[in-house]
Amino acid sequence: METKIKLNHPLFHDFYSRIKNFLFQDQVTDNINGEIVHGYRSPDCNAIWIRDHSDILRGARYFENDMTSAITHFAATQQKNGSLFDFVSCAMDRENWTKYVRVPVEADVEYRFVKALYLAWQSSGDDKWLQEILPAAEKALNYITTHPWRWDSKHGLVKRAFTIDTWDFDYVAADQPWLNFQITDRTHWGIFHGDNSGYFEAFRLMAKLNVQVGNTERAVYWQKMAEQIQLRLNQLAWNGRFYTHRLPLDDFRFPGVDEASQLSFSNPIAINRGVTTHEMAVAMLSEYQQRKNSTHDFAEWFSIDPPFPSGSFGDPKLIQGAYINGGIFPLVGGELARAAFEHGFEAYGVSILAQYAQMIQETNATYLWYFPNGQPSSVETSTSPDATPTDGWGSSAMLYAFMEGLAGVVDDGCRFDQIRLSPRWVAAEISQITVQIGYGASGAGIQYDFNFDNRTIELNLDGNSQIQLHLLLPAHSTVQKVTFNDKSIRFHQSRIENSQYLDAKFRLEGKGKVRIWLD
Repeated sequence: METKIKLNHPLFHDFYSRIKNFLFQDQVTDNINGEIVHGYRSPDCNAIWIRDHSDILRGARYFENDMTSAITHFAATQQKNGSLFDFVSCAMDRENWTKYVRVPVEADVEYRFVKALYLAWQSSGDDKWLQEILPAAEKALNYITTHPWRWDSKHGLVKRAFTIDTWDFDYVAADQPWLNFQITDRTHWGIFHGDNSGYFEAFRLMAKLNVQVGNTERAVYWQKMAEQIQLRLNQLAWNGRFYTHRLPLDDFRFPGVDEASQLSFSNPIAINRGVTTHEMAVAMLSEYQQRKNSTHDFAEWFSIDPPFPSGSFGDPKLIQGAYINGGIFPLVGGELARAAFEHGFEAYGVSILAQYAQMIQETNATYLWYFPNGQPSSVETSTSPDATPTDGWGSSAMLYAFMEGLAGVVDDGCRFDQIRLSPRWVAAEISQITVQIGYGASGAGIQYDFNFDNRTIELNLDGNSQIQLHLLLPAHSTVQKVTFNDKSIRFHQSRIENSQYLDAKFRLEGKGKVRIWLD
């Protein structure tokens, strides 16, 4: 089934097609030792970084045929201790050598590999490939939970050098000339929340994947690991409004910086990884809304707020408001919108998507980051060797929010065999739309027509799935009756914050019609 979105809306009518075009331009295909390695590049470097590739797959899966070759290659080049390379490139240098790099201060590579693996299996349904690749994931996570550079045994959490959020260079003393990527005797260790929310999600996915291959013992182990890391992270790092940027493991404190007030960009990502409670998510979303009003930046998609003093991390270009030191990232906006849709802030989610849609319509461009006044990044203003106007990392995050949050199609199984269907079109005042969502790797998908007419909502569906319907209702409405294929079905209304939802379950086999009568 080909992915298509048909609606009459000034901002959203070409949202999917425009982002799809950005992602097409971010594709990289290399021939390495006679094998094709196909993936998605970073917006600021023409290599296949596993972190960018992993996140971009959330958007590319709706049309991409080759979901596995890059992941297979990262597994094939896994190091003996279980660690994985950050990126591979055949075009980074003028000599076009094949180049592999692992940035030593990075602690997030292995969980991103697991997420990419999961998305590839989910969209393709290739159980044979999963069976072959899963041992690499087990080895990678064993490395993270045992290596002294990655695991803090005292707290039972992942640690890293003093980087800004999940970025790949750490704090350096004033006498160092540029960015630092190495572990040294001057490294300042700490626990960063984003690594741990990432491994929480990875452990849960490993539990699910091990069930799929029939390894119950490992599934139980990884589920227990997920529960433990969630408990420790939320006890240690949650400050009542958001996750504290980092918890130092030595006596060093950044002079003149109140790190407890810094809102770093992996916060909304943590919500979407499932590590927060609903109450924590509400507190965090409220914090973002408050800061949107208090900072007066063009968007509240902060890399970190407030930023560090200009030049603190070894490069004079890292002024306040630039790049990862306070720049505004569409990546963060997409994650924020996705979290907003899930936790009763639907109008807020729509406003983020609408702002981004208007941006890319006006310029036909999207950048990794922007200055707080809306000026896009450039090579001259960044530490990066490139600044493409087709940022796949941020645009795919926005598409993720659009597809799973607004269109409300969440694959809870494999190849859409179990769907959590949560259309939220009434939040965008859209009353008629056709949604057709499929995976490029398998052709599996689902289609629905949504029609809201006065006091009736109608969904015409086509697919083969177990459906958990969780449909946003118009304000102040009460459901009187629900039918599926003209037969009454059980339902109930639930409340998330101030939003009312209809909840029902049914099995879709081919075409089906849901009709909802409202009072």
